[in-house]
Amino acid sequence: MRLRTLPLSISGIIIGGCFGYYDGAFNWAVFIIALALTIGFQILSNLSNDYGDGIKGTDNENRVGPERAIQSGQISEHQMIDAIRKNILIVIMLTVGLIFAAFGTKYFFYGLFFLVLGGFAIYSALTYTIGESAYGYKGLGDVFVFIFFGLVSVIGSYFLFTKQLNHFVILPAISVGLLSVGVLNLNNMRDIDSDKLSNKITLAVKLGKKKAKTYHISLIVSAIIISFLFSILYYTSLWNFLFYITFIPLIIHIKKINKATQPNDFDSQLKVLALTTFLFSLLLGIGYIL
Repeated sequence: MRLRTLPLSISGIIIGGCFGYYDGAFNWAVFIIALALTIGFQILSNLSNDYGDGIKGTDNENRVGPERAIQSGQISEHQMIDAIRKNILIVIMLTVGLIFAAFGTKYFFYGLFFLVLGGFAIYSALTYTIGESAYGYKGLGDVFVFIFFGLVSVIGSYFLFTKQLNHFVILPAISVGLLSVGVLNLNNMRDIDSDKLSNKITLAVKLGKKKAKTYHISLIVSAIIISFLFSILYYTSLWNFLFYITFIPLIIHIKKINKATQPNDFDSQLKVLALTTFLFSLLLGIGYIL
């Protein structure tokens, strides 16, 4: 289930929840179910990724990083498919529960929209590496991560609380999306050589090692600049600047990536960036409700 990826997955929900609280529209049931659903989607994506890369031979002895379940032989392909099916059922139940908790029977079309969105999220989680047209093998993973971990996670969860769209949440959504793409890009830079041999054409493979590193640094710097502008444009109190604390590990991260040369150099920064993104979201959200 790749537990170290789960804090990153809920970062956008935390911001959406905090801003919902800031607007006086917070609902604990919606918040808890949204967190559970997001974790469910992340686990589904992780299991599907393990299966897709496992059966295609992408996860092999040349790969750097944590050993995968199918790759190691600890879980068979049949067992993984069974786990994916069960996870889909859990995600469907949580989706329906979240829609009912957020909208009840009053906002039918809102509920229908989120039901379709949930279906698209399941499809996206499955087709990242599974199938002949897997978008993760065509350099499109970054786009989907930005959409789901950034825009959908923050703006979507905020809408669940408030039943409205607000320009207030756009810049934070972009920042979290960029940092989340950074985590994916770290993973892809670590695996760039083995992915190339396996014909998994990620954006990092397309760019090459040098440009992929430049791209990564631009993601982090852009997230810092956009979040800084947000705190200035939507200033309410000094607490709004609380998340600046995370700029320190992000700047240190940039320096380490700039010096990175070996796959393990990138792998060691995966947990750092994921947890920093989680802390960034937590402090940014708290800064607007204190």
